[in-house]
Amino acid sequence: MQWTFSIGWFLGGLVIMCAGGAIVYFYKQISDTFASGANSYDKVKLAGIITIGVGFLCLTNLHSSIIYAIFHLIMPGIFP
Repeated sequence: MQWTFSIGWFLGGLVIMCAGGAIVYFYKQISDTFASGANSYDKVKLAGIITIGVGFLCLTNLHSSIIYAIFHLIMPGIFP
């Protein structure tokens, strides 16, 4: 599978990374409002960091290559 640049995935990944950054920046307010308070501060920050990682994969358009590799490992005869 060949890598290609896509402006749509670039902008989408940028939005996802900004959302993850906002989660990391406002983790206390998010945790107090939507989660169980101080018990989940680290969980909310981890979710934000994971969101930033997924956004980076989408930004660089590598998500399709990773999904292709996983499916190729699971079902090698289906995909060329």
